[in-house]
Amino acid sequence: MKLLYQYGSYSSLEEKNNHNKSRLLSYIIYILFLLSYYLYYLALEKCYNGQYGCGKKLRWIRKKIFQVFLSAIIIAILFELMLLKLVSKLHLIHVLIILFIFYIYSHGDEFYDHGFYNLLGYTLILIISLILIFPFNILLYLIKIKNKALIFIYLTFLILLFFFYIFFFHSKLNCKNWPKGLNNTYIENDINKYGCEIQIPKICPYKIGSFFLDFSRIYKVKCDGDLTSRKKTIKFSKSPNINENTTKFGYPLTNSDPMCLHFPKKKKNINYYIRKNLIDMDNITQLNKTKLNFPEIVADFSKNPCGEIIINVNYNEKISKERKKLEKKSLPLYENIMILFLDSVSRTNGIRQLKKTLKFIEQFMPFQGYSNKLYPNDKYHAFQFLKYHSFKYNTGGNYPKMFYGHNRGRKMTRITKYLKQNGYITAFSNDLCRLDSCFLPRDMTLKEISDHEYLICDANKKGANSMIKRCLYDKINIGHQLEYGNQFWRKYKNNRKFLLIVNNDGHEGTLEILKYDDEYLFKFLNNLFTENLLKDTIVMLLSDHGCTMPSIYHFNDSFNFDVALPMLYILSYDNKNLGYYEQYKYLYENQQKFITAYDIYNTIGHSAYGKYYNKIKNKEKSKKDTPKTKFGKSIFTEIDSKRTPYNYKSMETKICKSYKKTIKKY
Repeated sequence: MKLLYQYGSYSSLEEKNNHNKSRLLSYIIYILFLLSYYLYYLALEKCYNGQYGCGKKLRWIRKKIFQVFLSAIIIAILFELMLLKLVSKLHLIHVLIILFIFYIYSHGDEFYDHGFYNLLGYTLILIISLILIFPFNILLYLIKIKNKALIFIYLTFLILLFFFYIFFFHSKLNCKNWPKGLNNTYIENDINKYGCEIQIPKICPYKIGSFFLDFSRIYKVKCDGDLTSRKKTIKFSKSPNINENTTKFGYPLTNSDPMCLHFPKKKKNINYYIRKNLIDMDNITQLNKTKLNFPEIVADFSKNPCGEIIINVNYNEKISKERKKLEKKSLPLYENIMILFLDSVSRTNGIRQLKKTLKFIEQFMPFQGYSNKLYPNDKYHAFQFLKYHSFKYNTGGNYPKMFYGHNRGRKMTRITKYLKQNGYITAFSNDLCRLDSCFLPRDMTLKEISDHEYLICDANKKGANSMIKRCLYDKINIGHQLEYGNQFWRKYKNNRKFLLIVNNDGHEGTLEILKYDDEYLFKFLNNLFTENLLKDTIVMLLSDHGCTMPSIYHFNDSFNFDVALPMLYILSYDNKNLGYYEQYKYLYENQQKFITAYDIYNTIGHSAYGKYYNKIKNKEKSKKDTPKTKFGKSIFTEIDSKRTPYNYKSMETKICKSYKKTIKKY
């Protein structure tokens, strides 16, 4: 009775102390779990509405990564305590709860959007934390029980594991094919001949990634529509023209209203404009009331409850005649310019995933005497640029240089304006709901926007950075884009034309989505070639940088190399204006030289203005913009073989082994 009175229901003071310690430890664990919840929640503060700026703030990024890292470390420690039986296994419930919460609070729809990378990043950090803590705890336990035999076996196991790692990664995942290009060619690293000696990565893990990371294959994803898509479209719309009975939704032309040019301005962005101006195609008479032009894109649910996209590019006879008159100004190198811009695709990943498309291009590669082996008498020739460099790790640091000739953040003029002035009809397509491929605070005019624009703004589309196929009804996004480009190309076959298609399927961490674009790209190019619709045309298949999205590939050196070396291929038709023995000579030689986005801008200008291009003065700060920039050169001209990334002050990627500091800064 005395003990019971003294210690309550406990039989001894020691038992009471142990219970109090256990209770205290439980409270600490609860606090740690709540802290991990809070840290992770802070790391996932809503950033969608401010996405155009928040991701660029380095301090913001560091802060979020630190919060997620702390959260993962806490969970890893608690998990270790459970494994060591220092806390109750019931706490496993808390682990499951927190993992579920992390999954829910990771913005985005599972694999479909950027938000999934929050969960992916957290999971990777958690796994790393466990890997670092768990083996160390085992060793401490073995030392504590003083079992020398087990200690010896355990250390031997760790050593063998280390040697297995060396053998597996360095023997099986070597990068011997990394410098290889098309047509059995390799990156040339002769320092005496070229100023940029490309470093070769040691480990290339992409060889095993396809099997484990192709989630579209694992989950058997098909583009077969969604029965709720019409309801989503109605809910998405803010247009007074749309009602619950609407079965055909017309999308307004984004180049018909000057308001669309100002992007973004609070909520008055392109997405808002399209939602507000959706057209009820079941009641076409409203077009006269709203004074909107007839839509080129219609989401039709009248025949298929899952919906389908109907594309009908409006042939504009008035513009066609006006541009025909302007064609007399100068004789271009190419009557037609086509740019297929695949965001975030490295040279090596392009070779790995676009097999059929690049096989099509490879057949026109130069052989001897600047003619191709397969078609020695043909006028088509293809070139690859093995040392084409990115300026930055993101599109905002590269895209403006390609199509504006300037860095981002200053008043710029899109090259579309100069193409129009020389008689070109222009078309632009983006699979994101953006007027341009990057966020440019620009003061554009109606003279700069494209004559035809197709922006994928639909409630049923999957978000950017998807880790599975980004379907829109019955096709992946690029299928609709290429159909739009195909119609534009055919309807204006007698005009000079410029087509720019921007696709973002490569902008995701698994590097596996791009393979599903291959068949569409191949058929698009092959059909135009077969029907002789690529005559007098230059085709550029290019990217702006390699993959920068979070992935397992970040943990090896090949990631940095691939980011710096995006793909660039040119398919050219000799229309006698090119000066075969001069320009093709330069194209052939420039394949191994350092090429930048500024050179792309100049090449487009040179293609459109021909010999007159040489009379145009380079851009200067005090003068107006032109289709020529002083920061680069046309690929159709001789480029200094000694220039390197170090010649460009803004270049961040430094993968050249050697360079000459005395070279003039460009």
